[in-house]
Amino acid sequence: MKMPFCCLAALFLSVGASAGTVIYTDSSHAIAANPGQDVSVVELDAPERAQADIFGQLSADPVLAEQRARAVISSPNFRQQQQQLAEAYAGVTHAWSLGLEKFPAVVFDDVFVVYGTTDVNEATRQLAAWKEKNR
Repeated sequence: MKMPFCCLAALFLSVGASAGTVIYTDSSHAIAANPGQDVSVVELDAPERAQADIFGQLSADPVLAEQRARAVISSPNFRQQQQQLAEAYAGVTHAWSLGLEKFPAVVFDDVFVVYGTTDVNEATRQLAAWKEKNR
């Protein structure tokens, strides 16, 4: 399936909008406490889940799989689903562009990374301790 150019452009234009505090995780790592309204959460397995929700289990028969995919793409609510998929991939793309090595991770202003936690308060404490030590 080819994604139209306009969708790819929208995906990459939205990538740079993730500054601030962002938790990068997946659905198997719970978010610790309430991260706050100014904290974004990116689930790195969201694109896989979105595709499964949109297309379901496709047949191993290529003809039947293509028929199912075409039916989904021509459905009236596919534009909204396509937008959700693009947003999910934007988060993954941004994580990749930051060079994140593992997750969960809390990223501050696209500069500082604290690995191994989804707790923003704990990550903030660890970052402050590191900054104090490296003054």
